[in-house]
Amino acid sequence: MKLVIIEGVGKKDTIKKYLGSDYEVVATKGHVRDLPQKTIGVNVKNNFEMQYQIMPDKQDIVKMLKEKSAKADRIYLATDPDREGEAISWHLCNILGLNPNDPIRIEFNEITKNAINKGLEHPRGINLNLVNAQQTRRVIDRLVGYRVSPKACKAIQPNLSAGRVQSVALRLVVDRENEIRNFVPQEYWTMIASLKKDSSDIFKASLAKYKNKKIVPANKEEVDGITAKLNGGQYKVKTVKKSLSKVHPAAPFTTSTMQQDALNKIGLSLKKVTSCAQQLYEGVEIGSEGKVALITYIRTDSVRVAPEAQKMAKDYIIGHFGKEYAPNTPNEYKVKSSAQDAHEAIRPISLERTPESVKQFLSTENYKLYKLIYNKFLASQMTEATFNSVNVEIENNDYIFKCNGKTPVFDGFMKVYNSAKKEKQTDTEEDESENAKLPELNEGDVLDFVDMKTTQKFTKPAPRFTEASLVKEMEEKGIGRPATYTPTITLLSNRKYVEKDGKYLKPTELGEKLIAFLLKGYEGLFNVNFTADMETKLDEIANNGLDYLAVMKKFNDYLEKLIGQPSEPEHTGIMCEKCGHEMVKRVSKYGEFLACSNYPQCKNIHNIVKTVGVCPKCHGDVIERRSKNGKIFYGCNNYPKCDFISWEIPVEKKCPKCGSYMTQKEVYGKLRIKCSNENCDYSETVKKESKNEENS
Repeated sequence: MKLVIIEGVGKKDTIKKYLGSDYEVVATKGHVRDLPQKTIGVNVKNNFEMQYQIMPDKQDIVKMLKEKSAKADRIYLATDPDREGEAISWHLCNILGLNPNDPIRIEFNEITKNAINKGLEHPRGINLNLVNAQQTRRVIDRLVGYRVSPKACKAIQPNLSAGRVQSVALRLVVDRENEIRNFVPQEYWTMIASLKKDSSDIFKASLAKYKNKKIVPANKEEVDGITAKLNGGQYKVKTVKKSLSKVHPAAPFTTSTMQQDALNKIGLSLKKVTSCAQQLYEGVEIGSEGKVALITYIRTDSVRVAPEAQKMAKDYIIGHFGKEYAPNTPNEYKVKSSAQDAHEAIRPISLERTPESVKQFLSTENYKLYKLIYNKFLASQMTEATFNSVNVEIENNDYIFKCNGKTPVFDGFMKVYNSAKKEKQTDTEEDESENAKLPELNEGDVLDFVDMKTTQKFTKPAPRFTEASLVKEMEEKGIGRPATYTPTITLLSNRKYVEKDGKYLKPTELGEKLIAFLLKGYEGLFNVNFTADMETKLDEIANNGLDYLAVMKKFNDYLEKLIGQPSEPEHTGIMCEKCGHEMVKRVSKYGEFLACSNYPQCKNIHNIVKTVGVCPKCHGDVIERRSKNGKIFYGCNNYPKCDFISWEIPVEKKCPKCGSYMTQKEVYGKLRIKCSNENCDYSETVKKESKNEENS
């Protein structure tokens, strides 16, 4: 009997079906050996010796693996084809007494009979470069967690975690929030002219230039002045430029682009995308066929497509759409220099297995994701779309208005996937001057003026991150890798460092306090460039055999140098009435409090009361409180004489409809004020005052 050891139990039946009765397939369910839970487990003074232990919840699995391996004629390690999978196989060698240099490691990018058999035909030894890269990441993350996290817990509150990648991702969210807070809107105006030629349909053109220089009116006075000058002239076509424009299909999915499109186009959360993709990769029950894998390996940063997959796509496209939809030579896409390029792009295993043909066997989410992946790959192998484009400039008294039109000539890849589709826009001036169809215009044509639409607008800050846009930002800045995006962002939510405001990620007060603390003493460690550089070094270990012990030593030396810098809690200038030392501000899970800096010799503490409003019942002070699970609510300071409580801050304004008191809540930079009476639907939204306005 031959034994094949895999990671995920979900693909066990799929693989077993292809291997037959001569093979037994067992799953480790992830890692079985790791650093100890309660100690650092790394001896930095002895070449970073790692004290691995069998994980407590994997004792039975290890026992089973030892029993089965002892009876097996041949053992194959078929863990996932990435660094984590390679490390798991290396750990199994140590646990089961296997020689890592023997040809025992097999890998495949898709779970098909051909791919598995090909893997069995070419077994190899363990790739120690991949293992060393994984171990280096594990050790460095452990050093950060065990040396920085306790300091954050001491300064802020218990049970905080400072992660090498996690904290930098959180910093991106916090930095964006500060940009939004500090953003000063600038007024500007748009001017959209409605014009027509003879009896043609009305079309729109937007003000773009004055005397060949870009112009954006800054206020109503400028608009009125421009309008006055325009009224005395005529609208005349200055230039007409016609061209055949081409749109090339986008590359097939990587892990991050799949996550982004799945959120933006079909509304799946990051966690749900990862779960659905895993199921599609491992296999789903397809009627009498049993478990069938539908897509290739899902953790990849490459857009490379195997030649056999390109041929499969070309044959399918010609057969179902016609030769004109298949390019003469396969489309090639540039792989980013930072990509590991260990695997193909994410694609369907067989194009004959269309989304509609398997829809009845898939959950709604799995069907939507499979269709997205299927169409994206198919489109990436098709010809470009072409359009007749026309760009027109219209002049009136040295003012230039622009408009453009675009009509499709050949749909190409857009027949199956419109990757150029824009998200819904809030500002529509671009849309109004982009006309689907313009009348036949020629230079010198004099146009009839219909009306002018002028609109006051204000510049807006960059929006908060969504899960998808945060993944994109992390990828672009080189923070983390395909396998780390989902766990990193999920951890920020689980630890309550960020919260959802609609689909957007907003840092919590705790998340902001943690970043403020880390930047005081450890800014050099928790910044984008340092983190991206470390990811590059890990890649060099994996790909080129860079000395991993030297990388760990250099990092540890830098970390120890940083740890020596004091990171103090916030000073207050208030003296302790018991011992005369300064009181400092600290935070517990119940909120901020004052504590004597002479602790533990002096244990004097005082609560900090934060007043937020006036009680609508007794007119006492409403203060911020915290529930047992740490959630903020608001209650009267005269409790228990007054029992007023609210999840939102009460305001003095009465509801104009029913007279009840109203409450306020910040919703993405604006204050939503609503009636507290659940039977009354009155609400209003007001612009939140900036700190400068509050202090003026």
